[in-house]
Amino acid sequence: MTTKIFAHRGASKYAPENTLPAFEIAHEIGVDGIELDVQLTKDMIPVIIHDENIRRTTNGTGFVQNYTLEELQEYDAGYWFSKRYIHTPIMSLKEFFQWVDDKNLLVNIELKTNVIEYPSIEKRVMDLIYEHNMLDRTIISSFNPQTIKRVREIDENIELAWLTKIQVRKIEEFIEEIGANAVHIKSRLLSSKMVKCMLEEHIPFRVYTVNRVSLMRKCVTMEADGIFSDIPDVMQLHLNS
Repeated sequence: MTTKIFAHRGASKYAPENTLPAFEIAHEIGVDGIELDVQLTKDMIPVIIHDENIRRTTNGTGFVQNYTLEELQEYDAGYWFSKRYIHTPIMSLKEFFQWVDDKNLLVNIELKTNVIEYPSIEKRVMDLIYEHNMLDRTIISSFNPQTIKRVREIDENIELAWLTKIQVRKIEEFIEEIGANAVHIKSRLLSSKMVKCMLEEHIPFRVYTVNRVSLMRKCVTMEADGIFSDIPDVMQLHLNS
């Protein structure tokens, strides 16, 4: 089994996270997949941004849910990273799907519902996945078990991954209960009893955020299905060496 490399929020070491330039660089590097984060706008449009508040990654402030997509895209999501990326807009999930359509990339969508629930976000994201024929290329992940359950109620086939920073006893029973196929774990959990259990039960797992070669090699040795990295080119170079 080959451990797949996902660009975490795109190639976020080299371009503003969760923006088209970061996704384009990731594709040029030749990654297996792209990880991105989705929130919901005031006009109920899935939009790609990590934080609930836009202040960290744009020249604006306020919560994503209080802006329409048109209003959000007036802000600059690239200026904070470097002058090269001034006037980079926030991207909608629909725009991303249009871009990724002809590219050989897997997509991991993290639904950011662990702070704000965003009623109907699961259905709206799934509608876009169906519209753009992305079902077989998409993994949906979330820290929120209720989000995992809601997506599973909508579709019985899509790959669903529960995100966790903590150990859970009887992980195999927990993910079956919520309808997940896989678990995405923080790297510090690699040596945990939970991972040992997942290996014994053949539960797929991926690891975040992997930016050290030694950690990447540990993931490969432990047969992780994938890693999420800000420097996917470095991980890929050493994975193939």
